[in-house]
Amino acid sequence: MTLKDSLGLTVATDAKETVAAIDRFRDQFLGYGKDLPCILKGVEADPTSVLANAIAAALFLFLESRDGPGRAAPYLRTADDNVGRATERERQFLAGIGAWHDGDGDRAFGRLFDLVRRWPHDLTAAKIAQYHAFNRGESERILAVADAILPANRDLPYVHGMRAFGLEQCHRLAEAEDSARQAVAMNRRDPWAHHAVAHVMETQGRVDEGIAWMSGLAPTWDDCNSFMYTHNWWHLALFHLDRDEHARVTEIYDRHVWGIDKTYSQDQIGAVSMLWRMELRGIDVGTRWQDLADHIEARVGEHVFAFLDLQYLYALLRSGRPSGAAMAASLERKAEQAGGAWRQVALPMAQGIVDFAGGRFERAFAVMTPAIARLQDIGGSHAQRDLFVQTWLAAALKGGQAAAVRSVLEERHRARPKVAVAHRMLHQGRISP
Repeated sequence: MTLKDSLGLTVATDAKETVAAIDRFRDQFLGYGKDLPCILKGVEADPTSVLANAIAAALFLFLESRDGPGRAAPYLRTADDNVGRATERERQFLAGIGAWHDGDGDRAFGRLFDLVRRWPHDLTAAKIAQYHAFNRGESERILAVADAILPANRDLPYVHGMRAFGLEQCHRLAEAEDSARQAVAMNRRDPWAHHAVAHVMETQGRVDEGIAWMSGLAPTWDDCNSFMYTHNWWHLALFHLDRDEHARVTEIYDRHVWGIDKTYSQDQIGAVSMLWRMELRGIDVGTRWQDLADHIEARVGEHVFAFLDLQYLYALLRSGRPSGAAMAASLERKAEQAGGAWRQVALPMAQGIVDFAGGRFERAFAVMTPAIARLQDIGGSHAQRDLFVQTWLAAALKGGQAAAVRSVLEERHRARPKVAVAHRMLHQGRISP
């Protein structure tokens, strides 16, 4: 027996509760809500539902943790056992989640992208496809997914927000802002669209506008999951950091960036990157690295994404714990084994981060330099990866290599002429040897 979900897609089940859970998961997923575990009720209502089991597996893979694949595996096995009763779309979705479980993000993207081009109303598949493109640094693919689903979903605000982020990552900033503002006009509580506008304003150095935009929308984030809540506050803190409002940045960190879910990867790296940026600006963060390290030490040897690992590494190094050296050694082994961006980008960045944390700035700059142009290959957004560029520039200025980065400092100042730190760094670069 089959039923239809709220967007008209066929689901192979006779349990209305399962379809309701699939619908609710999609809405919570797109809106970054707190009730993603609702899909487990769908599995309970129909334990043989291939789609519900595949989505449940995805839920655990989103943990980005050592135990995520193990927790996802039983759901994938159940889905595989019942695949004969699934629709073609559901089989394609299962194949995408299975590839993700196996660590093949490129194949996962391919399966899901093929799916949404045939069934553009499958917004869960579209969002997961964008996730894989994002983690591979493939901005054009993020946008391609949104472009594939937009014609069939122009009346759905979340789709405009999804497209806005893809446009922003492709540097089509004016279009990105227009698309995001359209999403917000349709649904003021779309946090991903809020986030896309913040990216545009941060890139353009529109600091005062960014503070006004995000502050005005912040009350709508209380219903968001910990990632979206902390991440949008993180963006607001970036604007205050650019306005040299150090006390406000520290307040946002303590109240809104760190402490919502200390076990989650994205909450952890948001906190790491904020403390890291704060120290680059000369802010004393006190003992805050220790609390972070308490929760990150378990990540040693995990290696889900290189982008995450580099931030875990710095937190452990700044805490002064032996686990910092253990993380560096483990990351080196992973890079040699995996090759590709792990070896060519993550490894030199990790070595440079170790040197930077140890005060060996000239060496840090030299080691990082070959990897800087390829940072996109390890995933993350432009704004997130800029932390590594800032660290590389700081290493140059502290290590007597200012002449080598003057053109970069000039370009950054041109892009954000009203941001004080861009002017200060350019001045330092001009007067330093």
